[in-house]
Amino acid sequence: MNHDAYEDSYIAGILNSVRTIAIVGASVNDVRPSYFVAKYLIDKGYSVFPINPGHAGKEILGRPVHARLADVPEPIDMVDVFRASSAVPTVVDEVLALDPLPKVIWMQLTVRHDEAAAKAEAAGIKVVMNRCPKIEYARLAREIGWNGVNSRVISSKKPMMRRGFQSFGIRQK
Repeated sequence: MNHDAYEDSYIAGILNSVRTIAIVGASVNDVRPSYFVAKYLIDKGYSVFPINPGHAGKEILGRPVHARLADVPEPIDMVDVFRASSAVPTVVDEVLALDPLPKVIWMQLTVRHDEAAAKAEAAGIKVVMNRCPKIEYARLAREIGWNGVNSRVISSKKPMMRRGFQSFGIRQK
């Protein structure tokens, strides 16, 4: 797969199909990107499992922090990686040891490891690299323009009220 550009339908398909997300590298610090990504995803209705061995046993946003992916008590649909690119092969090996396998490995902005991605894809796992699910969700739901960001889309559709934030929901093309 070409990981330099993703079709909106690929990203929307992922975000519409996953329900449980493990965030590897989740932080207890509320100004860290992993913290507010977790908060946003929780507000959108996803079940989020923070993964951070240094904070195992604590809570982030009311969710217990697990030391490793294997400690999560239910199947994981997506693993969101907030770690350096050099840590990705280890994360992918941990993912491949899970049963059942997650549907998706998502690497955050600036995180990319093509060899580890190929290994995951060979096992049937979808991969997204150098993207943020919070940003992609907001972009596809047309929420990103509410914050003054030019989304290059003009719409007369009114937002629908949902639990958490107002949302159009993710549109598939």
